[in-house]
Amino acid sequence: MSTLAGTGGLVRLILRRDRLLLPLWILALALLPVQTAAALDQFYSTPAALRELYGTILSTPGLLAMLGPAFDATLGALTTWRAGLVFTMVGLASVLTVIRHTRTDEEAGRRELLGATVVGRNAPLAAVLLVTFAADLALGGLLAAGMLGLGLPATGSVAFGLSVTAAGWMFATVGAVAAQLTEGAGAARGLGLGALGLAYLLRAAGDTSGSGGGLGWLSWLSPIGWAQQTRSYAGERWWVFALAVVFVVVMATAALALLARRDVGAGVLPARLGPATAAPSLRSPLALAWRLHRGMLLGWSAGLAVMGAVIGSVADSVNDMASESSQLKDLLERLGGEKALSDAYIAGAMVIFALAAAGYGIQATLRLRTEEESLRAEPVLATSVGRLRWAASHLAFGLLGPAVALAAAGLAEGLVYGLVGGDVGRQLPRVLSGALVQLPAVLVLSGIAMALFGLLPRLAPVSWAALAVFGFLVLLGPLMQLNQWVLDIAPFSHIPKVPGGQVVATPLVWLLAVTALLVAAGLAGFRRRDLSSA
Repeated sequence: MSTLAGTGGLVRLILRRDRLLLPLWILALALLPVQTAAALDQFYSTPAALRELYGTILSTPGLLAMLGPAFDATLGALTTWRAGLVFTMVGLASVLTVIRHTRTDEEAGRRELLGATVVGRNAPLAAVLLVTFAADLALGGLLAAGMLGLGLPATGSVAFGLSVTAAGWMFATVGAVAAQLTEGAGAARGLGLGALGLAYLLRAAGDTSGSGGGLGWLSWLSPIGWAQQTRSYAGERWWVFALAVVFVVVMATAALALLARRDVGAGVLPARLGPATAAPSLRSPLALAWRLHRGMLLGWSAGLAVMGAVIGSVADSVNDMASESSQLKDLLERLGGEKALSDAYIAGAMVIFALAAAGYGIQATLRLRTEEESLRAEPVLATSVGRLRWAASHLAFGLLGPAVALAAAGLAEGLVYGLVGGDVGRQLPRVLSGALVQLPAVLVLSGIAMALFGLLPRLAPVSWAALAVFGFLVLLGPLMQLNQWVLDIAPFSHIPKVPGGQVVATPLVWLLAVTALLVAAGLAGFRRRDLSSA
């Protein structure tokens, strides 16, 4: 039997399983650069304003670290700079998609069932890579079409679409390799996301150093750096795509070679066996949950702290960026508050922290479903531990973990912002309060995940779709001038714009009440349903 037998059937199965998730992230990432281009064209409507923005970018290390370099003072080139995070986001989506349909399926036992049919050894990996490659290509095509629709040059639009596609392909193969190395889906995701984070940091370090600095070469060690170095709309470097093709071929070949060396359900790296008896510190469900969640909590908190430090370092430069655009001033004040532009920028950036913290909250809460599907919940519940006590041990991290992550982001941002402005004592508490006030909206997402787990466990991943919809509304809704009642669907739209705005307790109390109802419904449903039920 061919090692690729059954690939077509598995492709159809993946498309059916992800029939909602794939189109959602493709459309969201395709719309983001197009809306960015439209906004820049509105707020920087003259060549002089674009040149002013271009000069501000080159002279602000924090902006270079966060989004990368801008290569020209044209609308297209500045759009690719402003949408620089799309390269990281498509990499994230590609890594998670590949691991979900390889290592996660193996851990849940689905791969072994498929292997008992007419399915070749390499078919599952080939199928998910084909689907992910096609999704990334569709994203690049939609993005290029959208930029063309705005009247931007065809050559730059095609180059931009291909660079986003190349970033997705490269990190899809990174996820394929990570899935072969460990026997746990969580560890594989950790490796894949760690590689993505390392690529981002290498790119940031190299871009901050500059082409004339001693560390400028670091950006050429990063696949994200390669995607940006294609220089869309600024004298395209087509030869850079050859680096991406070589990377994809090498990593895909390595993934297939590693797959041939291991057994189904095992990883290339040997599992680290624990002691025969548990330590006294693991005598309670909460202690066990801490052992399972601590790595993820520390990783998310550290990532948000780095993001906070970067944003805090560039907050003072917002006045310079907006000096040539009264429309941009109005937008920042509308998004972030009514006071100083730097406060408005920080308050607007807090939404990004809130969305990231909500992602952690969903992931921590859905660990309940992972434990249930992998049959690790049954041995615990077979003891004197009750269902509600076991569920509460994991739910605690879905509710309290986001508070820790937001506090880390607020502390890092407030400290750096205060050091840059020479006023740590005043700015640190203001920025920290701006981060923590996002918590009620974040907890709504954890509540949605808990309610789905308890009532409709097979639909638990829909909580990620809810996060994507809310993120789209809060980030792009004001730019698209959607009706207020549509924007109010997102819980983040009800959060006060702090620092700089007035805190009103009523919406925060309502958000907490909604969370409490969702959590109570989820716990009640879990208490009554069968384990591993639909």
